[in-house]
Amino acid sequence: MSAVLTSLVAAAGLFAAAAAHAEVPLKTADGVLVDAQNRTVYTFDNDVAGSGKSACNGGCATAWPPVMADGGAKAEGNYSIVTRDDGMKQWAYKGKPLYLFAKDAAAGDKKGDGFKDVWHVVKP
Repeated sequence: MSAVLTSLVAAAGLFAAAAAHAEVPLKTADGVLVDAQNRTVYTFDNDVAGSGKSACNGGCATAWPPVMADGGAKAEGNYSIVTRDDGMKQWAYKGKPLYLFAKDAAAGDKKGDGFKDVWHVVKP
């Protein structure tokens, strides 16, 4: 294979890998949104839908880790991207930023649902 063709094949592979990371990393399982590791995804009532911001930062984000978006991530359908206070990007669903719950120990756990009446699983 020529050096040019080898370079083109390598570039195509890198482009495909980047495109794969740009896709929404969420799916539905048991009627709720989960991430690629089947961890339950939550929303926070203190977030304002469509504001483009997260109200959960600092210690809150330690207990409720944001569902982070890769640099090449693109909004699609009901999914958008918000910019966090630290400048990092986070996935949102219908304008609401998305989070995991640090106390969910196993795939499918929903221990955060209804927590303090402000955290809720996402039912697409």
